[in-house]
Amino acid sequence: MIFRLFKRRDRQPYALYSAIVAQARQPAFYAAFGVPDSLDGRFDMIVLHAVLVFRRLRGCEGEAAERTQALFDLFMSDMDRSLREMGVGDLTVPKRIKKMAEAFYGRLDAYVGALDSAALPELQEAIRRNVFPDGTVSQSALTAAHGLACYALDAAASLDTQAAETILDGTIRFPDPADFHTGARA
Repeated sequence: MIFRLFKRRDRQPYALYSAIVAQARQPAFYAAFGVPDSLDGRFDMIVLHAVLVFRRLRGCEGEAAERTQALFDLFMSDMDRSLREMGVGDLTVPKRIKKMAEAFYGRLDAYVGALDSAALPELQEAIRRNVFPDGTVSQSALTAAHGLACYALDAAASLDTQAAETILDGTIRFPDPADFHTGARA
């Protein structure tokens, strides 16, 4: 019994979550694409990469499914910890986490459908609406959303070629976002 506890802990997705966060923090997203370097902007980049990984791992069964669920739990736990570190009060944190979870699921629905059908315009609009939500449709936001959508489609295709077990172990090959900031690879 006690050995199962240690085995489960060893299989937690810390390496995978760290890889997602590290990719989401690539400077190109903030400098070249103009993603706001704010709590919301960083959240959106983590969500985009988490969605890419969850999309690739969907349909996994057994231990892989458990590890995928553990990844989501770790993501939510990290969001909770981050809010508390920023000084958000104990009574407010659950409400903010609920809103973050709703935002995650909304983006998951919007992004996965577009990724599955390789619908660049649909994905571009979903990214523009979520990552650049200022209400105005500026040319710079459209260009950045286009580049991010091209990046996400390329990342999804790359993840589709990678073994689930390798991904679950945290060894992910994402494309270089700097290659997409102008949408040149569209």
